[in-house]
Amino acid sequence: MDKNLEQRIEGIFQQQKAFFKTNQTKDVEFRKEQLRKFREVFLKHTDALCEALATDLGKSRKEAEYVEIQIVISELDDMLENIDEWAKPTPVPSKPHPSGAEVESKVTYQPYGVTYIIGPFNYPVQLTFSPLIGALISGNTAIIKPSENTPHVAQVLEDIVKESFDESYVSVIQGAIEENTLLLSLPFDYIFFTGSPNVGKIVMKAAAEQLIPVTLELGGKSPTIVHKDADLDKAVARISYGKWINCGQTCVAPDYIYIHESVKEAFIEKFKANLDSTYEGNSLGKIGKIVSQNQIRHLAGYLEAAPQKVIYGGKYDFETRHFEATVMDHITWDDQVMQQEIFGPILPIMTYADIEEALNEINSRPKPLALYVFSEDQKFTEYVLDHTTSGDAEINSTIIHVGSHYLPFGGVGTSGMGKYHGKFSFECFSHSRSVLQVK
Repeated sequence: MDKNLEQRIEGIFQQQKAFFKTNQTKDVEFRKEQLRKFREVFLKHTDALCEALATDLGKSRKEAEYVEIQIVISELDDMLENIDEWAKPTPVPSKPHPSGAEVESKVTYQPYGVTYIIGPFNYPVQLTFSPLIGALISGNTAIIKPSENTPHVAQVLEDIVKESFDESYVSVIQGAIEENTLLLSLPFDYIFFTGSPNVGKIVMKAAAEQLIPVTLELGGKSPTIVHKDADLDKAVARISYGKWINCGQTCVAPDYIYIHESVKEAFIEKFKANLDSTYEGNSLGKIGKIVSQNQIRHLAGYLEAAPQKVIYGGKYDFETRHFEATVMDHITWDDQVMQQEIFGPILPIMTYADIEEALNEINSRPKPLALYVFSEDQKFTEYVLDHTTSGDAEINSTIIHVGSHYLPFGGVGTSGMGKYHGKFSFECFSHSRSVLQVK
């Protein structure tokens, strides 16, 4: 690595350490003032963000504003409105003191210090800035490393941060593996990572060597169960939305469908018709871009391994990085497409006759980030939720929960650890300190 860059990164880290020690960030009014300025600058760069998202990921203006920009603003506004209340010490009951003296107990909330936020490529604005505003509303400083796989977006993120904050408070470091390795060697007070389980293991190992607390937002094969009593029209529309948005590159996208055998054929016909009507029979170039040509090759490998199982779509273009919405049928757990998270616009379909059979298969594999159930029977949906584990779940819908700052978002097991969004971000980036006072 360039020695100057190494010195610059170390210098910024030490600046942030020194700035945090001044206690300015512990002032709630300071936090609000800084984030109000960030809000103004962020919105000023809306056009630049949308253009960059279109270049890097093929996102339409409508999609970019809805799933990237508006989610950040909505969550930020909620934080600004509620931080005064969240930051107050919380009185709790006290156990009697052995001497009989009066006792008061409370929980206070302290920022950790200097945080490191590693952003992903798939939602590079939302999934970088949402953790950032959580870190700042809690009183921390932050160093951010955006994904090198979306370079145009990364540059706009850096521009926004430079215009909003002093680098002793918030700074962006561009780079890839080498820069990330150096950053992970620094004694941060908290690390927040969004990305793949494989890289998550690297981050957690580096953090463990210094006993740094971490939040890992990972992924996995999120199942979608379509029961025999499901409203198929709703299921088709809502699964399509969750699967094809961002060209399938969504950590909570429906990874595969487990459908009751009695309604599978009807579902497939409706699904094909929905694709035909939505994309006029050709979704190539209409659902965004795959992040890289290497990922195109990876996705194409699933189709090449079982070409006879492709029942819709299957086209792709290396040069433009477009990949068609693709459906595969007669899939089993032995197929290559079922061995890891797909992270692209390929939707495998499997069937079940007995829900126990499906649940046993799901539960025998790593815990997914999300689980979706389509059924009109409340007892059935509750049974499925009671007999499975996932980071989060939705009934008769997909991926909408991620955009709600009223719900904690995060994984479990190999799909991640830690929760954030809204008040849960404040709790994520705050140390809950118990204080007992004897009078």
